[in-house]
Amino acid sequence: MPPSSSEEYQAQIERFSKEIESDPTNAAAYNDRGNVYYNLGDRKKAITDYNKAIEIDPNYKEAYYNRGNAYKNLGDYDRAIADYNKAIETDPNYKEAYNNRGNAYDCLGDRKKAIADYNKALDLDPNFKEAYYNRGNAYYNLGDYDRAIADYNKAIETDPNFKEVYHNRGNAYKNLGDYDRAIADYNKAIETDPNYKEAYNNRGNVYYNLGDHKKALADYNKAIEIDPNYKEAYYNRGNVYYNLSDYDRAIADYNKAIETDPNFKEVYHNRGNAYDCLGDR
Repeated sequence: MPPSSSEEYQAQIERFSKEIESDPTNAAAYNDRGNVYYNLGDRKKAITDYNKAIEIDPNYKEAYYNRGNAYKNLGDYDRAIADYNKAIETDPNYKEAYNNRGNAYDCLGDRKKAIADYNKALDLDPNFKEAYYNRGNAYYNLGDYDRAIADYNKAIETDPNFKEVYHNRGNAYKNLGDYDRAIADYNKAIETDPNYKEAYNNRGNVYYNLGDHKKALADYNKAIEIDPNYKEAYYNRGNVYYNLSDYDRAIADYNKAIETDPNFKEVYHNRGNAYDCLGDR
């Protein structure tokens, strides 16, 4: 379990630094200190430590895997894939490396390779919930909602409290027009995490589609309460106000969305329509 405070992280860094001082060839200490830097969000320092661990031990699969994760989080997917390849080359049964390489391929838009990697991870471990979730997301992005739902079901079977799966399965049901099931899944996600802003926002979208503006507004309000910079919730709430002919409130929400993201093109379009309805041409 990761430390809960920056003080604990700092204590770990000091401990691993002392171990390195005592033995400069301690590859595990470099790897472990790299993990602490990674958890602190300092990917560059993490990579420096993983580099050192690999320099000491060129077959250190965890160091390749961890460095791959750092590159992936920096958006350097090609380097991430190269490191996952090395980890798999060292251990062909490294299920996490297949799973995360799949994520890197997915980020590059190569769903076919991503799904192949998730398949391999699941061959190695038929109860690998993250691989079911990720493969479900790949199918979802391909518009294959039935297969996505089947994978989300398997992930939930393995972990009934996997909130992201409920949320994403809700999205799949929403796209299939099965609003009752979508709402049930968003409810479950919120029950698991009462601060799950995306679940409130997307449940609000379903209520909006059902014409229940009151419930939609309540959900967008809650999402904004959790995150006052949640641009999508401002945009969606603005759309509700627009449809209620409350153009001033709609414009106020569109303004907030634009303030958060000046390149949110749909908001400009809808705000323009609201101004038009007010006769402000």
